[in-house]
Amino acid sequence: MTASDLTHSVPSAPCRGLRAYLLGQFGFDALIGLQRRLVYEVAGEPNTGAVIVCDHPSGITVGREGSRIHVRPGPEELRIRGWSVRWVSRGSGVLLHLPGQVACYPVISLAQAGLTPARYVAELEAVVVELLREFDLRAEPDPATPGVRIGSRRVAHIGVAIRGGVSCFGLILNVDPDLEPFRDIHCDGDPMPMTSIQRETPGRARVAAVRQQLVSLIAGRFAFDRISLFHTPPGPSLRPPFPPGSSGGGWKHAAPTRTR
Repeated sequence: MTASDLTHSVPSAPCRGLRAYLLGQFGFDALIGLQRRLVYEVAGEPNTGAVIVCDHPSGITVGREGSRIHVRPGPEELRIRGWSVRWVSRGSGVLLHLPGQVACYPVISLAQAGLTPARYVAELEAVVVELLREFDLRAEPDPATPGVRIGSRRVAHIGVAIRGGVSCFGLILNVDPDLEPFRDIHCDGDPMPMTSIQRETPGRARVAAVRQQLVSLIAGRFAFDRISLFHTPPGPSLRPPFPPGSSGGGWKHAAPTRTR
């Protein structure tokens, strides 16, 4: 047997492809449906992955560690502002969604990536820290609750869930939202209002550029070889949204709980 024969007898590592959906504004109901579909697909093909990059209509979501006491406006004031309050099955607490944010939801097999849920959360924090370094901003993971801080104020929220070993939900990054409303919402229980990239840097922070950077950083951080970009969600699926025998519910909380 020649050296050439030996080379060809060694199987090569499978190529890992990432489907990136850059969707602009995307409603929460549509997000939940798309995540469920992608989780099912990635569970069946763990060498693939997906990431949804979008923003959401103005409103409030409350994760597993959230509480109504973190939302200062009452029901009537929320109605006047047009802010719905939705309870979602992800880690972390309350978050205010506004224009000028970027939501980034990776859907990947943690086993294929060699990650525990806690390590996965840390990797998402590292993605944000690396991105902010491109803006010459010094940021660090929040020691109390999953997320990222610049100085004393949070700039990114991280709240994830795991179903069948596949991730969903992810991170929300403030690029250039109106920061005044954050004084009324204690995001993740923090009484300090959130900050933004634009507030912390003298340059111009562009939402479109941040979206593209996040896709590249996610692909590199989780070792995907190629990226396929889509600007619309996939069409109707002929497959069920959950594996056979699944109850179809109960997103599992995956983010580590850190107490203040």
